[in-house]
Amino acid sequence: MSVSQLQKNKHLLLRAGFGFNLSQTKDLEQLPLTDIWKKLSASYTFQPLALKEVPENLDYQKVSKLDADGKKEIQKRNRRENIEINLKFLNFMVQSEDQLREKMAFFWNGHFATRVVSSKFNLQLLNTIREKSLGNFGDLLKAVSQSPSMLQFLNNQQNKKDHPNENFAREVMELFTLGRGNYTEKDIKEGARAFTGWSFQADGSFFERPKQHDFGTKTFLGKTGNFDGNDILNIILDQKATSKFIVTKIYRFFVNEKPNPSIIEHLSDQFYDSKYDIKKLMTEIFTAKWFYSEENIGAKIKSPVELMAGIMRILPMEIAKPENLIVYQKLLGQMLLYPPNVAGWPSGNSWIDSSTLMLRLQIPQIWSGLRPLEFKPKSDDDIEMGLKNAQNTYASFKNPTITIDWNLVEEAFKNKNISDYLLQNKSSLDEKTVQQFSESSVKQRIINTMSTPEFQLC
Repeated sequence: MSVSQLQKNKHLLLRAGFGFNLSQTKDLEQLPLTDIWKKLSASYTFQPLALKEVPENLDYQKVSKLDADGKKEIQKRNRRENIEINLKFLNFMVQSEDQLREKMAFFWNGHFATRVVSSKFNLQLLNTIREKSLGNFGDLLKAVSQSPSMLQFLNNQQNKKDHPNENFAREVMELFTLGRGNYTEKDIKEGARAFTGWSFQADGSFFERPKQHDFGTKTFLGKTGNFDGNDILNIILDQKATSKFIVTKIYRFFVNEKPNPSIIEHLSDQFYDSKYDIKKLMTEIFTAKWFYSEENIGAKIKSPVELMAGIMRILPMEIAKPENLIVYQKLLGQMLLYPPNVAGWPSGNSWIDSSTLMLRLQIPQIWSGLRPLEFKPKSDDDIEMGLKNAQNTYASFKNPTITIDWNLVEEAFKNKNISDYLLQNKSSLDEKTVQQFSESSVKQRIINTMSTPEFQLC
C-alpha cells in the first residue's frame, strides 16, 4: 500500500515537531512535502525561556547554614519555579512556530539528562540546550558539560586532585558520546583526572579550580598529554564511534526503534565529516525517501509529552489550572526536568503498561469534560515538587479545567474523514465502529478517534 501525500506531511510534522495545529490542516492537504520542510527548518529567532521572577544566586555553603524554615522557603521557591519551567517548556512545544528546534531540545533534554533542585540551574541548562539544539554537537556537548546542572548532578564538585570522582567522566563517555564498548576503565580513570577542578559559582558560571586540578600526564583513548577537560572532550569527538552513537540514538528517536545498519553507517559518516552539524544531519534524515517508507510511518509509540503536546496542538484549549498538566506527566511516566536517572527516559513499549495505557486512552474524554480523572499519583514529594502538600489537590483534578473551542475544531474538520488526519496507521482500526459510537458530531468523532490505540502511534 502506497503512502499518501497527506500521510507523509503528517509524518514529518509528528516526527520533526509535535504534530499539526488547526491552521495547518490546509497545508497538510495542499503543500508539497518540500514546503512543509522549509517551514519547519526555517531560521527563527531564538526565544529563551524566562521566569516571572529572576531566580536567586544561592551560595550553597551559606544555604547549608540556614535554619529549617530558611531551607524550607528556598525549597518552596525552587519547586514553584521548576513547575513554571516545566509548563513553559511544554507551552513552547505546543505554541511555538519553531517546532524543529523544540523537538530537538526535547530530544537533547532526555539525552543530557539531569535532575537537580535548583530552578536557576535547570533554566540555564534548558535554555542552553534549546539555543544550541540545531547547531554543532561539539559546542553543545561542551556547554552542557560545563553547566552547573550537569556538574552537580554527576558529582564533579567532588572531583579533586588525588581524590578523583569518576562519575562525570564515566557518564560523558557511556551515555553522552561514545557508548559502551568504546572505552576502557583506564580511560575513565584518566578522563576523571582531566576533569578535576571543573566547578561553578553561585551565579551558575563555569569555574575552574586550579588547586584541585591534576596537571599530570594522562593517557586517554590512545593519546598521551597533559590533558584538561576540554582536551578530553575533543579527543572523544575525534572518535568515529561518537558520531555513530549519536546518530543511532537520533535515528531511534526520530525514525524507528529498530536501526537500519546501512543507513546508520551512511548518516554517521556524513555527521562526522560535517564536524557534527546537527541541522545538516536532521535535514539529511527528514528529506530522505526512506524516512517516508511505510515501515517508518506509525511505527513509534508517542511518549507522554508528545501525546499531550500533540492533543494540545490539534485542539485549541484554555487551561484554567495549567499545573494540572504536571500530574498527567507524572501519571504517564514522563515529567519534564525529572528524568528517572542519568540515562534519561525509556522509549517504545516502555511507555505502555496496564495503568498508563488506560489513562492515555481516556485523556481525550477527560480533557473534554466527559469523564473525571480516576487515577491518583503515588505519593512522592521529590517528583511532585511539593504538590502533595496542597489541600484537595487530587480532588480538583477530577473536575475538568480545560475549555476546548469546538466551534473552531468543527469548522476545520467539517466534511473531512477525521481518521485520515489524526491517525498514521489505520490498518487495525474499524472506522465504522468509531462512527457508530460517534453519532454525527465532529466533536464526538474526534474524541473517539483520539481514544483509540492507533492514536498512540506516530
